[in-house]
Amino acid sequence: MRATRLIPPGRPLADSELVLGPDGSVYHLGLRPEHVGDLVLVAGDPGRIATISALFERIEHRAQNREFVSHTGVYHGTRVTALATGIGTDNIDIVLNELDALVNVDLERRTPLGTHRSLRIVRLGTCGSLQPDIPVDARIVSTHGLGLDNVLHYYAHEHEAEEEAILNAFLAHVPWPAALPRPYLATGDAGLVRLMAEGNHAGITATAGGFYGPQGRQIRLGTAVEKLNERFTDFRHEGLRIANYEMETSALYGLGALLGHRTCTVCTVVANRFRREFSRDHHAAVRAMVGEVLERSTA
Repeated sequence: MRATRLIPPGRPLADSELVLGPDGSVYHLGLRPEHVGDLVLVAGDPGRIATISALFERIEHRAQNREFVSHTGVYHGTRVTALATGIGTDNIDIVLNELDALVNVDLERRTPLGTHRSLRIVRLGTCGSLQPDIPVDARIVSTHGLGLDNVLHYYAHEHEAEEEAILNAFLAHVPWPAALPRPYLATGDAGLVRLMAEGNHAGITATAGGFYGPQGRQIRLGTAVEKLNERFTDFRHEGLRIANYEMETSALYGLGALLGHRTCTVCTVVANRFRREFSRDHHAAVRAMVGEVLERSTA
């Protein structure tokens, strides 16, 4: 995925468009440029940030505004920011744009910089497996994010040829209702995906706009697409399959690509939707994932 329209360096940004706090921090994250490490580990759960930073050699800065909790510190000599995004692609829209502003906008002059700083952004999440052979407590690394949300439709972009081919194959396989947003597809950073996938499962991640109906759950309401999960499980395209459901990766990968950042998602499986199983101790599995990702990303 690539951007087709970028705001040029030096163009002034109005106060209403780039909102800053009185201390010069970005509006939602409450961070200033000096608070951001080159490696950013994001998690939906604010409580997971303490799990990550407990492994740091030292913590240099803490901040919290609403669900956006952040700890910046050092691990194996690498400066790392652990940041809670909250749930959903709408929050990822906030997080990616504000992280990018912190490193690629002159906040005092309110103008995009002429130089570019690329962050490594790795999501540490939980998910539901859609494949019978991927059990609970396993880890899945997302090769692509299949966007069932609508965030990227608001940005000027176009798909790469491989993304368009996968997306067309998916739409030929699943009868997608006209009333729903057309899905999109974004690719994770190849190097990070390869690094994190060793010894783990890998595949396309379906990013849903909600937890219940958008993921095929039926409590008291029926869903618009019958047997949606079964169709996801059956999908194949040139060795790729849809491995899991979660709620953030498509926007992370899409906005990351458009803004020039390297992104990757690693998720612990807490539920197997095909086998209708749920982890008995997913907290231990998440802690193991955190340790593995920190070691691999700072080696």
